[in-house]
Amino acid sequence: MQQRNAPYSTAPPDAHDRERLENVHPAEWRNPQPADRYSLVVVGAGTAGLVAAHAAAALGAKVALIERDLLGGDCLNVGCVPSKAIIRTARLYAEMRNAEQYGAQVPSDIRVDFAAVMERMRGIRARISRSDSVHRLIAAGVDVFFGQARFTGPDKLTVDGAKLRFKKALIATGARPNTSCIPGLVEAGYLTNENIFDLTELPRRLLVIGGGPLGCELAQAFCRFGAQTIIAQEKPLFLPREERDAAQLLSDAFARDGIEVRLNTRAVNVRVEGERKLVDLVSDDYKSTVAVDAILIGTGRLPNVDGLHLEAAGVDFDTTTGIRVDDFLCSSNRRIYAAGDACLEHKFTHTADASARIVVQNALFLGRQRLSALTIPWCTYTDPAIAHVGLYVRQARERNIPVKTFTIPMHDVDRAIADDEEVGFVKIHIKERTDRILGATIVARHAGDMINEITLAMVAGIGLRTLAHVIHAYPTQAEAIKKAADAYNRTRLTPRLQWLLWRWLTW
Repeated sequence: MQQRNAPYSTAPPDAHDRERLENVHPAEWRNPQPADRYSLVVVGAGTAGLVAAHAAAALGAKVALIERDLLGGDCLNVGCVPSKAIIRTARLYAEMRNAEQYGAQVPSDIRVDFAAVMERMRGIRARISRSDSVHRLIAAGVDVFFGQARFTGPDKLTVDGAKLRFKKALIATGARPNTSCIPGLVEAGYLTNENIFDLTELPRRLLVIGGGPLGCELAQAFCRFGAQTIIAQEKPLFLPREERDAAQLLSDAFARDGIEVRLNTRAVNVRVEGERKLVDLVSDDYKSTVAVDAILIGTGRLPNVDGLHLEAAGVDFDTTTGIRVDDFLCSSNRRIYAAGDACLEHKFTHTADASARIVVQNALFLGRQRLSALTIPWCTYTDPAIAHVGLYVRQARERNIPVKTFTIPMHDVDRAIADDEEVGFVKIHIKERTDRILGATIVARHAGDMINEITLAMVAGIGLRTLAHVIHAYPTQAEAIKKAADAYNRTRLTPRLQWLLWRWLTW
């Protein structure tokens, strides 16, 4: 969206963006002549679409891939890649400001070069775009079409005037920002993940509407760059899905960074005065107005299902939840499947990848792989990060599963102390009277990397007792996982067993 009345600027495409666009949507591209019939037509070339197209083509299928905009989808262009690039730089600035606690000295007047931050991001994005490029797809044997796909029947569709027939199809059209209508917002101009990475000038005052992962990650990053940042969250908690002690640690970190968090707060009106955007906020019965330079909307995502003419294909869908699929990711049309953000509750890149692989097996090779069989971790990449996999305690109790929890604070881990990254914990839930891992939450600087060990254990059926016997390199922060496993093993040393051991040693 074109930003109006905005005191910040965006730049025209530079060499990095030109390289990326040449990879993900070449300006001179001409769609190929369609084959008579495709084994698989994939609509949408984000993570799910790319994974499915490459996997199916590698297995010998005749594949067509249709994309209306840019290959790589949100993850490459306006999501994971650019956000993590600027989050890394924001963390560096935070560490420089706290250099004395590491025994280092830096100038007190650290200057943030925001334009350089964004140029670095664009360079990283361009480099990674090579993996998603149209040339790589062609080399894999995939027919690539750019344009809007529209179904015209249960086994056919059109794109840019061309007619494609298929044996099976996959809808992987992703999702878009949910820009709930606030009076005056459109007229004032606003940011979402789709345009915030085009900025070259840092907004001096930023209001983030929404306290989910996107809002929290970017609020902290922009605050660390020097923007006065406010989060307005309509719910009484931010990151409402996570455990409360995890969210509280992040709340404390936000307070240290200088982020103002307003819970139970709704934005009810926006108006422009000069170069300021005035936003009226309501919290219970208290009304206030904040003046900001930019507004970032982070209130969730909606599936891209409009414009596909799904009715013509007999595909049931909902504009809020997306394509209706069964546990095998098949839609109401047995020829058509869906994957990724277009149908899933958990809208993550890695779940898009995993669901696409399920579709390739089920659609082309009579597989019976189930979505419900997946063990899905996730991570919010704030500082500290919050990662989770499996059940929360409340979920286990709702299912009448008895739970025992082992918690290790990061301040008990030598490497965390040495790194001065003591905020956080590793919390592992097991089924009582067993060592079966039900779930885990990690709050730590490297939580996203650490959660993978527990995810692997859950998928492989490895219990917490076995993790205690895994030798972990010392010193690492992942030692907290071994400490939790050791704590479990100590509970197995019952008073009777202790007495028997004492008798043995005495003898």
